[in-house]
Amino acid sequence: MPELLVTIYDVFMRTYKGFLQAGLLTIEITAIAVVVGTFLGIVFALMKISHSKILQTIANLYITIIRGTPLIVQIMFLYYGITSIIILSNFWAGAIALGIHNGAYIAEIFRGSIQGVDRGQREASLALGMNRTQTMRRIIFPQALRRAIPPLGNQFIITLKDSSLVYVIGVSELFGLANREAASSFLPLETFLVVGFYYLVLVMIFTALLRWYENKLDVDK
Repeated sequence: MPELLVTIYDVFMRTYKGFLQAGLLTIEITAIAVVVGTFLGIVFALMKISHSKILQTIANLYITIIRGTPLIVQIMFLYYGITSIIILSNFWAGAIALGIHNGAYIAEIFRGSIQGVDRGQREASLALGMNRTQTMRRIIFPQALRRAIPPLGNQFIITLKDSSLVYVIGVSELFGLANREAASSFLPLETFLVVGFYYLVLVMIFTALLRWYENKLDVDK
């Protein structure tokens, strides 16, 4: 056991500069995926609760396909599909693919949050002369967003961990670098323990920020 700890320490000290750079890349991929996923989530949530059967069908089809297939398959499919039409780097293709994947889950989060707002508030705002767009923007959506923060935070943490799968298209984020390091050093156990530490630190930081924001919302009530 002491020898294992020494080896882990040696791997950590030898690779920390590379892993710090890869960690920044992981954060960038996650941030882009969160922005893309949140935008798609809001759009498809509104489509799903709309009165248009066509929009509902499109939203249901998107959510069903994305939630019903593995993320790694979607990354490969979208990467080769996107790059065959538009020339994109593997970084951008991976981030967009991850965003499209998360959009389906975020759509369901927003749908549930919007429908969870008391229907009487919608009826009261319409009675006061607001149209449906104003009611959604001023009354319903702000309350739905507050309700959605905890599950959105969990989904964002899942996005951070799922970003490890973009290594399959050659992105040198944390897991991609760990794979190469493990192969070259012949120390897979030690290397993956080190990269697991980096992921744990990132998740803990993100969780702390989320908790701070939730507490801030409670204070502002």
